[in-house]
Amino acid sequence: MQPILCIASELDASEIAALVNKAYRPSLHQRGWTHEADLVSGERTSPEQVLSLFGPQSFILVLCQDAIIVACVHIQRSESSAYIGMLATEPRCQSRGLGKNMLACAEQYAIKHFKATTFKISVLSSRPELISFYERRGYVRTGHVESYPVSAGVGQPLVAGLQVKTLVKMANPALQRTLLSSRR
Repeated sequence: MQPILCIASELDASEIAALVNKAYRPSLHQRGWTHEADLVSGERTSPEQVLSLFGPQSFILVLCQDAIIVACVHIQRSESSAYIGMLATEPRCQSRGLGKNMLACAEQYAIKHFKATTFKISVLSSRPELISFYERRGYVRTGHVESYPVSAGVGQPLVAGLQVKTLVKMANPALQRTLLSSRR
């Protein structure tokens, strides 16, 4: 059966939380390339935290295969930009392009429904392979770095000084080239 992309509902919160936790903080035998279990302990999210993401300017896209959510991404409007986060793919389905496709769908959704001109993401500073993944998709480092958000209830750092970096991408490719050339 063909995968189906749709907007999640509040009824999907528990399944989304389980997927995100499996992708970000899996057990040893479930780990895909995107996990951060060596850097942070505990759950990445809870069903209650996922429920709090539903609102008029905040959506979660899900990709379903045979009625099972195999990928998700959160999109939230902020003025003329969109924050994209919680990009997760079922570990056994990773390295098939689902993450790239979900990211592209999130960007297109943000352009169409939010008129977004800029996309923002946050990545753990200790994940150079993941930062490279986003850079290959046109995101650039902003230089903005924050301490890991322990108080947000998204796990406890296992390494001292863990930080979160912000990356951005312009929705207009011509503006993105201008941004890139000005940063050199």
